Amino acid sequence: MAAKILTSQVDLHSLVETHAKPFVVIDSAYRILAVNSAYETAFGVSAADTVGKSCYQVSHNSLIPCCDAGEDCPHASLFKNNKPTSCVHNHYDKSGRMYQVRVSAYPLHGDHGELYMGELIEEINSPAERRKNGRHMVGKSRPFIACMNQLKVAAAAEAPVLVQGETGTGKELAARYIHLHSPRRVQAFLTVDCTVLTDTLFEAEVFGHARGAFTGSVGERTGLFEQANGGTLFLDEVGELPMSQQAKLLRALETGQFRRVGGRRLRHSDVRIICATNRHLWDGVKAGQFREDLYYRIACLAIRMPPLRERLEDIEYLVTSLMERINKVMKQSFIMQPDAIRRLRQYDYPGNIRELRNILFVAASRCSMNTIDADLIDRVLEEHVQHTQRRTATSDLTSGVDRAPASASAAAPTLKDVEARHIAELLQKHNHSRKQVAAALGVSERTLYRKLKRYALN
Repeated sequence: MAAKILTSQVDLHSLVETHAKPFVVIDSAYRILAVNSAYETAFGVSAADTVGKSCYQVSHNSLIPCCDAGEDCPHASLFKNNKPTSCVHNHYDKSGRMYQVRVSAYPLHGDHGELYMGELIEEINSPAERRKNGRHMVGKSRPFIACMNQLKVAAAAEAPVLVQGETGTGKELAARYIHLHSPRRVQAFLTVDCTVLTDTLFEAEVFGHARGAFTGSVGERTGLFEQANGGTLFLDEVGELPMSQQAKLLRALETGQFRRVGGRRLRHSDVRIICATNRHLWDGVKAGQFREDLYYRIACLAIRMPPLRERLEDIEYLVTSLMERINKVMKQSFIMQPDAIRRLRQYDYPGNIRELRNILFVAASRCSMNTIDADLIDRVLEEHVQHTQRRTATSDLTSGVDRAPASASAAAPTLKDVEARHIAELLQKHNHSRKQVAAALGVSERTLYRKLKRYALN
């Protein structure tokens, strides 16, 4: 129903404080007139940060209204129809963390007939659910917001999705976001790493195998395609899939039917496929290395993950999020100085967010008094760049930790040295439980497997 508000600021403040949940009053020009204390607490802002500013500037750090950017927004509907309306909306807090919320908008009328919008904001995912889901995608830059809007569209659809981006840009996080915000969220999200499975092993892993299908198969195995029935199957680095397996994958995707290795029974599974690649997959099609029909089957919706160098303004938010995890792993409370943030913005991160995380980890392992400043970041970055240049110059692509001379290693351990040593310590601490070590590092078991293989820690 329509409500009446008084023109004095005191009365307006009293109105918004009658709500226990975040509540904001907005005028027809998108300008915020008032927010309540619940809003300030939920999104880490103060009334001084928000009142007088455009709602899309505060909630999205955007220069245009959310509806013009393709986001669901109740503003236009309410001011056109003068009736309550609601929608699901993305909202960002001061740290750039994204929340999926339900916005219920109500018409409010002033003393002289002016129409205003009162928004009640209810978070869809509870804090407990956020902790369960683990890592978050954070940022407020325009490339990041544009990408998140695409992910939201993909989540609402049932079509296959191809997530493209450089290594370390967060393709798996994007796939998880699509799943967790889709109608399939209550079912399984399973991952296949196409880079670590051989031709035969891929088929057995994805489709399963019958008893006695090959040497060592003493029992039956249910494949991931079957385990993910009703949910989502994520094929990471799908461009690495052998041509012989591409045809079998295509057939399963088109029909939903498959047979286990060595089995005769035709099985069915309702699975949504999300694929990821760090390649230009169409170049693989033109080179005859990737099937054109499979490309069109998996790339119904193609989403590009922006590299970190295109969203350097998100560094502050990413550092905040990553340091939370580093503090938890190292059981410390490291403080990042503002000058360190400014210095981190001056690097272009060819390894993207993964490289930023490793740089922060090394800085944290070296800092004294739990304070990370610009001088420390300068030293870490200088050594990191020098190490990268040496690797490039010598084409040292062998696995395992790079062996530097003893004196240099003692004085300045490399990024790989520090990470490998930390993983080795965690393995010892957790009795070689990969699941527990991956949880302590804040990475997936698949990512941990790669690191164990790279550092010869198997």
